[in-house]
Amino acid sequence: MRILIVEDDFGSRRFLQALFQGMPEVYVDVVVDGDEAVQAFQLAWEEKTPYELILLDIMMPNMDGHEALQEIRKFEESIGVHHKDRVSVIMTTALGDPRNVVDAYYHGEADAYLVKPIEQQKLFATMAQLGFAL
Repeated sequence: MRILIVEDDFGSRRFLQALFQGMPEVYVDVVVDGDEAVQAFQLAWEEKTPYELILLDIMMPNMDGHEALQEIRKFEESIGVHHKDRVSVIMTTALGDPRNVVDAYYHGEADAYLVKPIEQQKLFATMAQLGFAL
């Protein structure tokens, strides 16, 4: 499984990355903002090693998570990725307000939404609901 962690906060990046360390067959890349997320996502497709899961922070500099997700979905559409084969995206944020939830699900077509601080049990349960076995 290939996972992309998109997080501007060093501590949060390090925590999320540590959750997957030592897991066989799990490969994790980390980027710090939405611009890098879109670039990494496109590069992975060019290299024929697309990500299966993205953990995407909402509040980031340069390009926020909502914008990045819209760009990722546009790219998938442009290369003909079928809806059922799209990358799964779990939005992560310190903001649990209804507007961010609506934006994540309906405008960006996120698959799940977790409010920080992220707990390992909740993250892995959410991943299981999306069909990922660890």
